[in-house]
Amino acid sequence: METTLHLHTAFTVAPVDPRVFGGFLEHLGRAVYEGVYDPKSAHADESGCRSDVLEALRRLRFTAMRYPGGNFVSGYHWLDAVGPREKRPTVRDLAWQSIETNEFGPNEFLELSRRMGWTPMLAVNLGTGTPEEARNWLEYCNVRSGSRWADLRVEHGYPNPHDVKLWCLGNEMDGEWQIGHVPAENYAIQAQQTARMMKMCDPSIEVVACGSCSTSLPTYLHWDRTVLMHMNGQADYLSLHSYVGNPNDDTEDYLAVMNTVDAQIEATDAVCRAAQATLRRKKRTFLSFDEWNVWYRARDGEHVDGHGKFAPPLLEEQYNLEDALVVAGYLNSFIRHADSVKIANIAQIVNVIAPILTRGDEMVLQPIFYPFEMFSKRRTGTSLQVRVDGPSFVGKTHGTATYLDASAILDGSTLHAFLVNRSLTETLDVKVRLADAPIANLVGAEYVAGDDPKATNTLDDRHRVRACTHDDARVRDGVATVSLPPLCVYAGTFRLAS
Repeated sequence: METTLHLHTAFTVAPVDPRVFGGFLEHLGRAVYEGVYDPKSAHADESGCRSDVLEALRRLRFTAMRYPGGNFVSGYHWLDAVGPREKRPTVRDLAWQSIETNEFGPNEFLELSRRMGWTPMLAVNLGTGTPEEARNWLEYCNVRSGSRWADLRVEHGYPNPHDVKLWCLGNEMDGEWQIGHVPAENYAIQAQQTARMMKMCDPSIEVVACGSCSTSLPTYLHWDRTVLMHMNGQADYLSLHSYVGNPNDDTEDYLAVMNTVDAQIEATDAVCRAAQATLRRKKRTFLSFDEWNVWYRARDGEHVDGHGKFAPPLLEEQYNLEDALVVAGYLNSFIRHADSVKIANIAQIVNVIAPILTRGDEMVLQPIFYPFEMFSKRRTGTSLQVRVDGPSFVGKTHGTATYLDASAILDGSTLHAFLVNRSLTETLDVKVRLADAPIANLVGAEYVAGDDPKATNTLDDRHRVRACTHDDARVRDGVATVSLPPLCVYAGTFRLAS
């Protein structure tokens, strides 16, 4: 099958914000303990973190890292997790019915963020917490010595401020499952108070307000408008979340699911624009897609209830090739919407619905690891508008979609093309045509593909699904033609002619 990807250097969307390639680390299951932090592991470094896990995470080049939750944060009190470890209380986490020792807390996370080059993105408790508690945490993190909470940080061994710039005002407060769930008006008032107090303490920060966390909720978009109107410009970003899956075992329909993600982004952005116009404010509220991934297998029963245990295995999805294509589809969508989506965090990074799984001292890179790595190393530049001219298919529930899903980033004289062949059986010959700038040659490319959408990686077969070098690109008369096998994710870098 032949398809053409039409591009033009003048038809830009916006610069791609590197924070779109962010992650999420929640105190949930084995994400922290036995994930990034495991002092008993043979791989533990001097700080108790797993060196093998950190080495794999470095390959993903994460930017904004959201912490400590998630549902967990709505019952979390930061003071429990700072200071000498032997004095930190062990508490019951109601969100996941687990035991939390607080051995790993905010300071340990911020130290890890510095080591990894992550931009910390802290979430405050607006479930059982208060605006004042959130402001106090900000003072602890960002203010120089000379006041109560800043001096407490110094006492704990951190004379210099952590200087955290990104703060989330709670988590999924529109969900009835959330600890402290309230109607939109109640949340909006508390979020506005919190944002105002925090910015009075440190005017340089940016805050993320809770938007609708699911398109299936009856309050979808109504919640968003209410929050934005009440906050009256105090929100720098509005959050949205999305988890998708293939519960009906229909691969073709599943691969069309990005239609729903595109629609969710565009509808939420429209509400933000409407609120901006209604309030007559110059400042635009952008989107923070701070939870997204495939999650449908480990979603109920034993998978979400820790039964009062410490670091129980929860939400541990085993991903396959079709999931890798969907993860690539999310990234394509974020790039195509670079004008509105400025932050995105894959949920999560280790063990819990994650690209990396640990089993004792062993580790497996899941199929979804590779598309993220391939995209992340090519993220610099400006998103281009894309026009796909080629065959399409009709998903049973997600509608019509072209077999080719694509995005493109222009970085000076370099073009990065991200292509997904969603056909189960047919090779796709894709012509990458930049109308006003001929392509000179291929610099380098990688792909992930296979003939079995259910192919996965295990301890016994760790490399069944992995990224390989792709050199099947022909350049003629300034147009590059790339041959994509079925069920394929491709990321290629091209040099433009002078």
